Amino acid sequence: MSARAAELAEETAKPDFWSREGGQETLREMSAVTGRLGEWDRICRESDDLEALEELLGEEGDAELQSEFDARASALKRDMERQKLLLLLSEDYDSANAILTVHAGSGGLDSQDWAEMLLRMYLRWAERDGFKTTVIEASSDEEAGIKSATVLVEGDYAYGYLKSERGVHRLVRISPFDAAHRRHTSFASVGASPELSDDVEVDIKPEDLRVDTFRASGAGGQYVNRTDSAVRVTHIPTGIVVSCQNERSQHMNRQVAMHVLRSRLYERAMREREDALASVVGDKKESTWGSQIRSYVLHPYTLVKDHRTGAERGGVQSVLDGDIDEFIMSYLRFRKNGHADQV
Repeated sequence: MSARAAELAEETAKPDFWSREGGQETLREMSAVTGRLGEWDRICRESDDLEALEELLGEEGDAELQSEFDARASALKRDMERQKLLLLLSEDYDSANAILTVHAGSGGLDSQDWAEMLLRMYLRWAERDGFKTTVIEASSDEEAGIKSATVLVEGDYAYGYLKSERGVHRLVRISPFDAAHRRHTSFASVGASPELSDDVEVDIKPEDLRVDTFRASGAGGQYVNRTDSAVRVTHIPTGIVVSCQNERSQHMNRQVAMHVLRSRLYERAMREREDALASVVGDKKESTWGSQIRSYVLHPYTLVKDHRTGAERGGVQSVLDGDIDEFIMSYLRFRKNGHADQV
């Protein structure tokens, strides 16, 4: 990594650097590499400090000092795990912000409720891990749940993490909407694409677009501001539909919708060029039985299982509260190595 930092520094020092294309991308990579090197330097210093503290504990055995050591050692372990995870994030745009989408699948009110549970899970995860979230659009249902939602997740490597969540998620539980209290299976699909910078070219022809305006409706107050200037953009050749109702004006909503559309079209093109990833891309799969990447079972037992990696755990409520890092780590190992073993 230090060698790459030296290469980037040499590149930016060249006289013609600012007149060439791709300069902004180079600067972003340099910033990311420099930040990661700085974090490893901090971890090394903290490790040295803890070694000295351990020696001191062997001489004094102070309870307060022991408590400090335990707290700092736990924090260091978490930081090292996160840095190990970042070693797996070396693909294009892994370091970018993410545009996350959630769509209810087959299953009626149960699936709409499940889609809202997933949206809450990702918002909780982002909050736990220090990401900023902006709900661009949330289509709520008057009876229960959401039909769809789009969220901008901002922070280092947001896309690198959330690409692991693309696919169909399956919930098994006793339905709260069934008077007979029967067990129901619900589905929702999750998509993730990188937020693109302005210097990335995506060819979008005006004649390929259909733009509709509408008034935001449904509950949705906990996620978005209700406006009278919501915009829906449909890319006719691909069928991709993007809505935005979070901004104050129709112009701003259209601008954000086009920004999201560019990212989704680019990510679609990336997937089409990477045939090897077709089996784990969720956007193309029908949201029904048999196509899920992960199952969340609340009845007759409690279990969350990722069908790609085999990772599983019994603390379903903790997972639904945003504790999904182990599933992300397991998938990234699987994606890089072909299995979910340690890095």
